Amino acid sequence: MTTTFFDELHSAELSGVAYKNVQLKKRILAHFANEGSTTLADLSKEINTSIPKISDLVNGLIADGLAKDYGKSGSGVGRRPNLYGLEPDSAFFIGVEVKKSHINIGLMDFKRSLIKVTMGIPYLLNNTEESLNTLCTVIDEFIRASSVQREKILGIGVNLTGRINYKTGYSYSFFNFHEDPLSKIIEAYIGIHTFLENDSRAMAYGEFCNGAVREEKDVLFVNLDHGIGMGIMVNGQLYYGKSGFAGEVGHIPMLDNEILCHCGKKGCLETEASGEAITRIFKERLSKGATSIVTNKRPVVDEITLEDIIEAANNDDTLAIELITEAGEKIGKGMAMLVNLFNPELIILGGCLATTGDYIRLPIKNALNKYSLSLVNNDTQLAISQLADRAGITGACLLVRDRLLAITS
Repeated sequence: MTTTFFDELHSAELSGVAYKNVQLKKRILAHFANEGSTTLADLSKEINTSIPKISDLVNGLIADGLAKDYGKSGSGVGRRPNLYGLEPDSAFFIGVEVKKSHINIGLMDFKRSLIKVTMGIPYLLNNTEESLNTLCTVIDEFIRASSVQREKILGIGVNLTGRINYKTGYSYSFFNFHEDPLSKIIEAYIGIHTFLENDSRAMAYGEFCNGAVREEKDVLFVNLDHGIGMGIMVNGQLYYGKSGFAGEVGHIPMLDNEILCHCGKKGCLETEASGEAITRIFKERLSKGATSIVTNKRPVVDEITLEDIIEAANNDDTLAIELITEAGEKIGKGMAMLVNLFNPELIILGGCLATTGDYIRLPIKNALNKYSLSLVNNDTQLAISQLADRAGITGACLLVRDRLLAITS
């Protein structure tokens, strides 16, 4: 039912009245998507088009199955007008978050409700053809297991760590062994339009649209996971930089050490403050005689994971809390530089390390106070992600939806 409109939306052959009508329909759908259901009169004012024209366009969207008449409004004096909005089941979007050891997938309807979520699908992220094929298979099996017709799924958003150019669809950190963009390779396998995005930026967008952000427009989302990434929102828009790689906060060269980062350089923040670094240091401390409740579960030190350490910290393990606190202090010092540069309204801490709550938040907050200018940081709020482990799939779905409708630039 949605094919006609979306084919027109992306057609290069439209001109004149047909092109104008498609653009007006797009603006109507964008308004429904961002503001919810509304009346024809309000739509007319918002889009600066006559009510008869708006009525005709909305009826066209209803005929296409994209919009719905929700009946009379619940307030007002006299004759109450009808409310019109999106038809939730007319279109769907898939968000895929690729982690180091698992995959999270969500299916979202047109009104941005996640209707199916599968978390923690076992998976090993490697830069190999086999790992890429497994990723495509996992996505395809998720679609087959859903109750949604494939033709109603308008797009797939795939989040990956590292350097991603979302405009071209290329990944420069993983699955970069083909000439074609990674997005096109996945799209050819699945048969659905696919977008690629950096995981931290997708998480930032999810939190901005559906999470901790309220009225703030300038927001930094810090993804504290095995690595350290950041999504930057400036004036309500994702900031990419010239090449699309903005936000590599984990590679700020702020440490005086000889530890070689996976990026090939030394002294990066990630070498001492990331989840990967915490895991390495934790194992080193144990080998030198430190004790932890983690060894009750993992007697073989080499088998200890970051998730084990986080679980231990949340169960008051001294060693785990100590290392997370030390990492938080270093992260906070790095964030202080960014506060002085960006003067953000809000910093959101996300990723698996954020699930330790105040164990990571308080040392970051203390370091921010210590190393950033008080006049700058006084107006900066520090919060923990509200969407938690669903931030990535939520952001991926919303970015696909909004880009297909060109709601965002």
